[in-house]
Amino acid sequence: MSTKTASQHSIVLGVSGGIAAYKAAELVRLLTDRGHQVQVVMTDSAQRFVGPLTFASLTGRKVITNLFGETDSEIRDSSIEHIDVAQRSDLLLVAPATADILAKFAHGIADDFLTTMHLAYTGPVVVAPAMNTNMWRHPATQSNVAQLAARGVTIVEPDAGDLACGMVGPGRLADLEQIVETAEGALEGRTRTDDLASETVLITAGPTQEAIDPVRFIANRSSGRMGYALAREARERGARVVLVSGPVALTPPNGCEVIPVETAEQMHRAVLERLSESTIFAAVAAVADYRPRAAAPTKLKKHGEPPPLELEPTPDILLEVGRLKGGRIVIGFAAETNDVLENARAKLAAKNCDLIVANPVGSDTSDTGFGSSLNQGWLVDSTGEATELPSMSKREMSARILDKVVHLRKAVESSRSSR
Repeated sequence: MSTKTASQHSIVLGVSGGIAAYKAAELVRLLTDRGHQVQVVMTDSAQRFVGPLTFASLTGRKVITNLFGETDSEIRDSSIEHIDVAQRSDLLLVAPATADILAKFAHGIADDFLTTMHLAYTGPVVVAPAMNTNMWRHPATQSNVAQLAARGVTIVEPDAGDLACGMVGPGRLADLEQIVETAEGALEGRTRTDDLASETVLITAGPTQEAIDPVRFIANRSSGRMGYALAREARERGARVVLVSGPVALTPPNGCEVIPVETAEQMHRAVLERLSESTIFAAVAAVADYRPRAAAPTKLKKHGEPPPLELEPTPDILLEVGRLKGGRIVIGFAAETNDVLENARAKLAAKNCDLIVANPVGSDTSDTGFGSSLNQGWLVDSTGEATELPSMSKREMSARILDKVVHLRKAVESSRSSR
């Protein structure tokens, strides 16, 4: 199964000068893998961090670095190139976007190819800022960002964490897959809504790890990407989000409260402690079904026969939440290797869910399996109706899931008002 999208778009990727410029090379790869044609435009400062040849090799086309060109033929060709590129492009994406570029875009300054092309461009614009924490928080930068957002520019806010300058805080370039998904959302005309503004969404994500000894554990396969995508989508739609996360190698979504856990027991405890605050619960985590009855205090050595491993069940978090459901909407996930819909419907009934997201897993779903940026499956509601979800990004699947949740909430409210 191909990972490319059904329709191909022409994207201008502006790369401005900052240490995060090297990440733009991987961003190009992600965009081209999804079927998009990418034209890279680099500022002078960007070329001090990454050479144009890198992007030319990845895109198979000339990288634009100069407004006027250097030779006579380049000068002739470039005289209206910024207009030509603007007219034949479907999206302008700038990543990383420095404080300087944000200021120039906000105030209409046009002193190089990228800023001149920006003024000539009439389509959707997405910017992903990356800079020092103090620069990002400076009132001038925040004013420029607000001004751009007011004009309809989509801002992919930077992540918080350790920065190259040695500081800790917001300013790190956002997760590349988040940038790609935001760009594709802009291409598809998706706009941000606040339809979850009154909701508190409690989400579990990632695996749990159940210790055999200090260095070994039992776990289910899970990258956490689906849970994190759902958390990010819910937050962007106005919800307050509490994310209970097992061990993953992912950047926490901006604006979400993250509770890190390791074991099923810890996840169970964290969910019950925060359940009363929630109006929506989504059990996305791949919780280990069993754990060793007693973990060895020291590393088990490999010699002779393997030691016996006595297992016991872990807490069934979704089952318990279903029993305590009240007026909240409960969403379960079912990763199945066979009889996907039959097993999903059985789980929905047994766990008292409003919605089950059923995902086929196995060797024939390698492009949408564990660790992939894509997913597929079915949405099964409490009536047993199943809506097929073809292969799509996990961010897009999150949007589809939450659209269904909004529909369910309206149906409940309508039923109450008619009584």
